[in-house]
Amino acid sequence: MQLRAYQQSAVDAVYEHIRTRDDNPVAVLPTGAGKSLVLAQIASDAVQRWSGRVLILAHVKELLEQNADKVRRLCPDIDVGLYSAGLKKRDTNTPVLVAGIQSVYKRACELDPFDLIVVDEAHLIGKKGDGMYRQFLADCKVINPNVRVIGLTATPFRLDSGMICSPDHFLNHVCFDVGIKELIRDGYLCPLVSKAGVNRADFGDLRTRAGEFVTGDVEQLAGDDALVSAACAEIVELTADRRAVLIFAASVAHGRQIVETLAKNHDIECGFVTGETPADERDELLSRFRGDAPTSLLADEPLRFLCNVNVLTTGFDAPRVDCVVMLRPTMSPGLLYQCVGRGFRLHPDKRNCLVLDFGGNIERHGPIDQIKPKEKAARPDQEPPAKECEKCHALVACGYANCPECGHPFPPPDREAHDAKASEAGVLSGEVTDTDYDVQDIVYRIHRKRDADDDAPRCLRVDYMIGLDHWQSEFICIEHSGFARRKAEQWWQERCLDPCPTDADEAMGIAAAGLLAAPDSITVRSIAGQRYDRIIGCTLGEVPAIANLEDAPF
Repeated sequence: MQLRAYQQSAVDAVYEHIRTRDDNPVAVLPTGAGKSLVLAQIASDAVQRWSGRVLILAHVKELLEQNADKVRRLCPDIDVGLYSAGLKKRDTNTPVLVAGIQSVYKRACELDPFDLIVVDEAHLIGKKGDGMYRQFLADCKVINPNVRVIGLTATPFRLDSGMICSPDHFLNHVCFDVGIKELIRDGYLCPLVSKAGVNRADFGDLRTRAGEFVTGDVEQLAGDDALVSAACAEIVELTADRRAVLIFAASVAHGRQIVETLAKNHDIECGFVTGETPADERDELLSRFRGDAPTSLLADEPLRFLCNVNVLTTGFDAPRVDCVVMLRPTMSPGLLYQCVGRGFRLHPDKRNCLVLDFGGNIERHGPIDQIKPKEKAARPDQEPPAKECEKCHALVACGYANCPECGHPFPPPDREAHDAKASEAGVLSGEVTDTDYDVQDIVYRIHRKRDADDDAPRCLRVDYMIGLDHWQSEFICIEHSGFARRKAEQWWQERCLDPCPTDADEAMGIAAAGLLAAPDSITVRSIAGQRYDRIIGCTLGEVPAIANLEDAPF
C-alpha cells in the first residue's frame, strides 16, 4: 500500500513534532482522506523502526476493524491484536493493539505499558471531566510517564469547549491540516454540490439545552405531517438520478414518519437504522445500501434510500453515497461535518455528492470547508426593546411597522419562511447559486449608513418581498458620486422616464407616487461563505409615464 503525498506529509509532520516538542500532536484530515492508512503507517514505523508498542483507540467497531485491517495490510509481519467486547476479541500482548475505548477504559493495568497511543476521532477526548478517554489516558500516563499520544480527527473542535488542543490537555497542538477543497481539486475527495429551495424550515426559535436544540422541540417542528410530506416530495424529485441517498432524521419517531411517507406517497423502500436496531438487521440494511455482493440468490436488491438517527455519523464507510439529506437541525458544527462527510468518498458510479439541508445547518455554521466553532456568547442575543426611526430619530417600540411620529416605514422583518424546502446555502465556500424569485411586494425607504454624520450621502433602499416573510434588499446610491452614482443612474433609467434625481427625498417621492417600473421577478446570487446575497438581474414591468414632474406628489 502506497501513501498519498498528503498522507505521507501528515506522517512526517507527526514525527517532526514528536522529535522537536515534548507534548502531543493532532493531525487533521477530512473524512474520506484515509486517516486509517496514516495511523497504520505510524503504528508500523513505531514497531519496526523504533521497537515500540502501540495502542490504537477508537469508539465504534467499524473503526476498530478498519484500523486493524489497514495495519495488517501495510505490514503483514506485525502481529495486530483486537480488544473489543462488541467484536468478542480480548487480545492483550501484541505489539499493536486496536481497542475500543468502552472495553478498555478501566483496564489500563491489564494491557501493560505502551510507548505510543494513537486516538482515532480524537475530538471525542473531553478537555475536562472524567470521561472514558481522560480516565484511560491518565492511567496509561501513570504506567508509562513517557507515553506519547497522537490524535487524528477531521474536526479538531468540540461543541462544549471549542478547539481540542490546549497546553493543559492531552492534545496540545495541530501539527498538520489539509483542506477539503484542496483534496477535491486533486481528485482525492468527491465534489459536493447543493440545490436551492425557495424557502426553508424555520428552526430559529427552538430552545437549546447543553449547547444543542431541545429534542422535543425539534421533533415537534420537524415531525409536522405537512413538512414531512413536502420534504419527502422534494427529496424524491431532486434525487431521481442518485444511487444512494443517506437521510439524517431528528428522532426515531421522525425517522419512522419519513420511511412511511416515502413508502406510502412514492412507493420507495427506505431502510431505517437507530441505536436500537438489532445487529443482524442493521448489518443486512447496511450491506444492501453499500451495494455489497449478495450472499445468496434470495438476497434483496440494493437499497437506494437509508434513514438513520445518530448512528451513521462516524465509522460508516459507504463510498456509493451520492446524496446526504439533513432533515434535522444541529448546533454542533462537528456533527454537521461528520454527516455531510459521509458523501466525501470516491466511487466509480458517482460524479459528485448532492447535499440537501432542510435544517438550516449550513447557514448556521457556514460552508463545510470553512466550518469552525463559534465563540460562546456571554448571554443569548435578545431583540432590543426599542428601535430608532431613521427619518425623525424617534425611539419606537419594536412592534411598530411604521413610525408613529412621522409615518416612515421600518424595514421588513428579517425572518425565514416556515416551509419544507432545502436550504439555498452553498455547501462549499465559493459555491455560486443564482435563484429566480417572483416579486410579491416592494418597499422603498431612505437609508443612511449607521453611525454616519448627518451630512453623509443617503441611499434609496429597496426591499423586495420574494417569499413568506422573505425579503431581499438593494441600495441605490442617489446622493453618492463616482461609480456608485453611475450605477444609480443606470438603475433609475431602466425604471423611470425622468432623469435620476440627486436628492434621496426626491427619489423617495417619485417611488412613492408609483412612477418607477416594478420588477416582476429578480435573480439573487448567493456565494457560500459571503455574508450577503445580491441582486444580479430583474424582469421589469412597464415603465410608468408622467406628463409633468409637477404632477408628482412631493
